Amino acid sequence: MASKAAAAKRSGGKKRAQRATSNVFAMFDQNQIQEFKEAFNMIDQNHDGFITKDDLKDMLASLGKDVTDDYLEDMINEAPGPINFTMFLTLFGERLQGTDPEEVIKNAFSNFDDEATGLIPDEFCVSY
Repeated sequence: MASKAAAAKRSGGKKRAQRATSNVFAMFDQNQIQEFKEAFNMIDQNHDGFITKDDLKDMLASLGKDVTDDYLEDMINEAPGPINFTMFLTLFGERLQGTDPEEVIKNAFSNFDDEATGLIPDEFCVSY
């Protein structure tokens, strides 16, 4: 059995950074991952592979939203580090954990959308 030092020597002597294993990709199916990737790419305005405060500001501005720096800082600070695609998925995975699958939500919505218009009538949204 070879030692770690011998293995490192054979591989060029360089140590690779240890990465924490992540099961975040197992939380979503391929179609969902593709949709998240498209969303990530739309937010990553400068296409450097990371979402920054400036990326968020530019993306929200393109949607007509004028937000404060404090609001942007709060959003960025929800991540424990730089927001690359894996971190982006992790953040969404944490938010979506415990929620119903999309099909269940669509079925529940359809109970209020008798005419299949994609809208819920006002009378169902009135608070008591």
